[in-house]
Amino acid sequence: MLKTLFVVPILLFFGISASLQKPSSGSTTGQATTPTPPDYSQYAGKVNPVTPTSASQARAEQIYGFDCAMCHGQNGDGKGSVAAEQNLTIRDFRDPDSLKQLTDGEIFYIIRYGKGQMPPEGPRAKTDEVWDLVIYLRKMENSQTGQAVTSAGTGSPKF
Repeated sequence: MLKTLFVVPILLFFGISASLQKPSSGSTTGQATTPTPPDYSQYAGKVNPVTPTSASQARAEQIYGFDCAMCHGQNGDGKGSVAAEQNLTIRDFRDPDSLKQLTDGEIFYIIRYGKGQMPPEGPRAKTDEVWDLVIYLRKMENSQTGQAVTSAGTGSPKF
């Protein structure tokens, strides 16, 4: 009997605590929810609305260095440290054929929402910054000196 007097209040305490921690329907637990990305095909016709400035391209270069170079390489050659560690074949942005089949809108989509093994940048970068990254990537394909280098390895390159 004495045992029951101690066990019941303890069970009630833990039961009430657990129910208070469960979110009610429609509420969140403070964690950001990832919205469903829009359809990729909706971005095929989007035109880059951003006019680059030296400051915006410096910012794009900085974002690329922080978020992209680890996979895509500091100069866009697709040979970043993560790509090497995981034995990934990634596009060489310096090769004009690398992005030729993609519109600016599709590149924007891939950066913002991810595709395949490419993780999304998501809301970390502002919309204009993502468009500036598109411009920055397009400049990489035009800055290649000498002959374009193609990605080595088998299979199609990942973004």
